[in-house]
Amino acid sequence: MTSRTDEKKDVLEEKIGYKFKDAKLLEKALMHRSYVNDARNNGASFESNERLEFLGDAVLEIIVSEYLYIKYTGVPEGQLTKMRSNGVCELTLARLAKKINLGNYIYLAKGENLGGGRNKPSILADAFEALVGAMYLDGGYNVVKKFVEEYIIEKVDFSFSINDEKTRLQEILQKKSNKKIEYVIIKEKGPAHDKEFVSQVMHGNEVIGVGTGKSKKEAEQSAAKEALANFKILDE
Repeated sequence: MTSRTDEKKDVLEEKIGYKFKDAKLLEKALMHRSYVNDARNNGASFESNERLEFLGDAVLEIIVSEYLYIKYTGVPEGQLTKMRSNGVCELTLARLAKKINLGNYIYLAKGENLGGGRNKPSILADAFEALVGAMYLDGGYNVVKKFVEEYIIEKVDFSFSINDEKTRLQEILQKKSNKKIEYVIIKEKGPAHDKEFVSQVMHGNEVIGVGTGKSKKEAEQSAAKEALANFKILDE
């Protein structure tokens, strides 16, 4: 890796407020599998960030779970699980990754880079989780907990999950305009005893979310959830 690469790492460390003792861990956290595969074809050997992503996912889950357990004392287990899922879902993590320009530092194969990989939510979210895993290994639980509190917990509105997504979406859209909000079932598939419904939510003439579910109500909630996630990204 070049000195220019080292300079970029220094910038990222400054953004996240943490200096890695083991620089190789940070490098590995940013190593997308496309880059690893390309390097292998050219005789070089690197490890992708997938194992660190696995670890980071677990670390995020315990830190966010602890926060929710302490903060929302009267909320039942099922709702806490939903709140946690919304708080650390792919779209949320991708949005947070964009806040620190994480995509600029990810090692990608040329083709993936040209295909817009630096802005793909899945790649950004995976790298964010890998970064959390790397910080945990390098600095320990308290270090990564501080990072998660600052960059996730303080920036994510977990409380909106207490209300159903359709209600929350309606509240947001009514503040923006008086256009009609409508849910339309666009597809039904499967046998009568195991139906799956696909719903889209319309804001005026615009489709703003699509979702699936085992019932029409569940599909509508899923569509509203996607619309909420899209609005969160657009509002940043």
